[in-house]
Amino acid sequence: MEKLGKVTRSSQNGFAGFRAAAFQSPHYNDGVPSNARDFQIRNYRPTDFEALWRIDQTCFPPGISYSKTELRLYMRRRGSFTLIAEMVAGKGPVDPNSGKRKNSSHVAFVDNDIAGFIVAEAGNRGSGHIITIDVIAASRRFGVGSMLLKAAEDRIEIAECHSVELETAVDNISALSFYKRHGYDVIRTFPRYYANGVDALVLQKKLAAAS
Repeated sequence: MEKLGKVTRSSQNGFAGFRAAAFQSPHYNDGVPSNARDFQIRNYRPTDFEALWRIDQTCFPPGISYSKTELRLYMRRRGSFTLIAEMVAGKGPVDPNSGKRKNSSHVAFVDNDIAGFIVAEAGNRGSGHIITIDVIAASRRFGVGSMLLKAAEDRIEIAECHSVELETAVDNISALSFYKRHGYDVIRTFPRYYANGVDALVLQKKLAAAS
């Protein structure tokens, strides 16, 4: 499973009313691999919750994955929002190795056609926060994580935030590489940040709103 950033601490910063902000545009695959166009971003629906929790359990090990209570807490926090990446109806992703399109019935989704999700929040002090990105194994290397991250950054920027931060485990090399490719820099370390005792790296990206 693709393991990206995961947050386990709380923040007091909220952005009143941001959850109701308009979902401005579906074109969140700009600048990501062309095979990401086989997926689309939509808003979270309450009926998605069980599927998202099961995906989280498969994407992260014990001590980093969330309990149902924790996931609900982060998704309901003031200023938070959740976006879903799902396969476009009738399409299967193009295999990046062969260049051939996979039949959608042959792609092993955990639940329905959900390829992944992101939980993020916009603070009222000009800073956003990526809480978690979860992408299932069947959708790795198709640009799904990039789509989700860009969609969240766009929403955070609409909320007039000038930067966005996130945490990832120091031993999660693939996550660190992913975020650095998307313009994030390490700014500090939190010792024994996760429940399993692993340190966390804090990364930050300046958004266009900062200029």
